[in-house]
Amino acid sequence: MFTTVLMIEKPLVSDDVELVTTLHGDEHISFIVLMQPRGDQDRLLRALDDVALGELEDAVREADEPEGGEALGPAARALEFSLKRLRGTGAEAIGQIIEEHPLDLLTSVVESTHADEVIVLTAPHLVEEFFHRDWASRARHKVGVPVLKLFAHTDAED
Repeated sequence: MFTTVLMIEKPLVSDDVELVTTLHGDEHISFIVLMQPRGDQDRLLRALDDVALGELEDAVREADEPEGGEALGPAARALEFSLKRLRGTGAEAIGQIIEEHPLDLLTSVVESTHADEVIVLTAPHLVEEFFHRDWASRARHKVGVPVLKLFAHTDAED
């Protein structure tokens, strides 16, 4: 069985589920999903990403999104939704909310589960990616297994 640690920041849509469950052909996959709630992230960087991507309305509404402790409830619901979708494909899936430093948790999960790979599935974060400060770039130097960065689909089709 192939074990993948999947780091996400929003609920998986059907296209994302199909992508991550078919990457290795017919091999049975076990997922450990780590859900990154909003918070402890720089609101300005997110707004700059929105502007750079031409999503001006999202940049304006950035302050309306829950962060910190208020983001834990939505993150828990997003995680449960995503686990249900992954299990619906026949994959094994467990998960948890990231409540400590993401890279420390990611490293410990990879080590304790003997994971084969890490997939970071996020929206584009142009400013962080330019400076190689995004989670995937940072994880590549820390976790000891291959790290694949994929861009999450929008939830428009679901």
